[in-house]
Amino acid sequence: MNDLIILKNLRKVYKMGDEKIIALDDVSLSIKKEEFICLLGTSGSGKSTLLNMMAGLEKPTKGEITIGKYKIHKMNERDITKFRQKYVGFVFQSYNLIPTLSALENVSLGLTFQGVPKSEREKLAEKILVDVGLEKRLHHKPSEMSGGQQQRVSIARAFVGKPDIVFADEPTGNLDTKTTLEIMDLITGMAYDLKQTLIIVTHDVEISDYAHRVVSLRDGHIEKIIENENIIKGAAN
Repeated sequence: MNDLIILKNLRKVYKMGDEKIIALDDVSLSIKKEEFICLLGTSGSGKSTLLNMMAGLEKPTKGEITIGKYKIHKMNERDITKFRQKYVGFVFQSYNLIPTLSALENVSLGLTFQGVPKSEREKLAEKILVDVGLEKRLHHKPSEMSGGQQQRVSIARAFVGKPDIVFADEPTGNLDTKTTLEIMDLITGMAYDLKQTLIIVTHDVEISDYAHRVVSLRDGHIEKIIENENIIKGAAN
C-alpha cells in the first residue's frame, strides 16, 4: 500500500494573550492507503489538533501536509472545502446532526453539495441507513433517537459519499461500553468494505485494538507508534 497522507515537521502554536501554547511540536507521520490509524492520548496531548490539521480544519504554524496529490497546508479555504466535500467524511463525538432534519435528510444533505440529484440522494441515504440498522428510524429527528442511534446516523452521513478518508474524533465518547463496541465494529467494517483510510482520535485504549497502528501522543509529540500485529496479519489474509 502506498502512503496516502504525509505529515512533515508539523508545528502548531496558539497565542493566548502574551502566552504561547505549543499544541504540536515537530510531528512527522506517514499513513498508508486503507490503513486504520488510532491517535491515542489524554486531553491536551495534541491528538485532536493533529486530526484537524489533516482534515484542513486548522492551518499548521509550520510544516507540510500532503494528501495524495494535494498540498493541504498551501490550499485556501475554498479549495480545502471542495477537497473535504469530495474526499473526506467525519464522525464526531457530539454527532453534529441538524436537529430539525430527519435521519434521511441529515444523511442526504452532504450529497447535495456534491451535486447528486434529489432522487438519487434519498435512495443512497436510505440504503446506508438500512445498512447501519436504522430502517425504522428514517424519518425520526435526532431528539427522537438514542445516542447510539444518532451516532449511527452520523456514521451513515460520513460514509454515504464513499470518501477516501474518514476522520472520527472520539466517536464513542458519549456511549456506553456495549454501544461503543457496536459502533466501532460498524465504523471499521464499513471502512474495510469500502477500502477507506480511517483515522480515529480517542483516549480509550480499548478503541486502539481496532487499528493497524496506534500513534500515542503526549504534550504535542509522538511518544511511540505501536503496530497491532493481529490486525495487520488479518488484513494480509
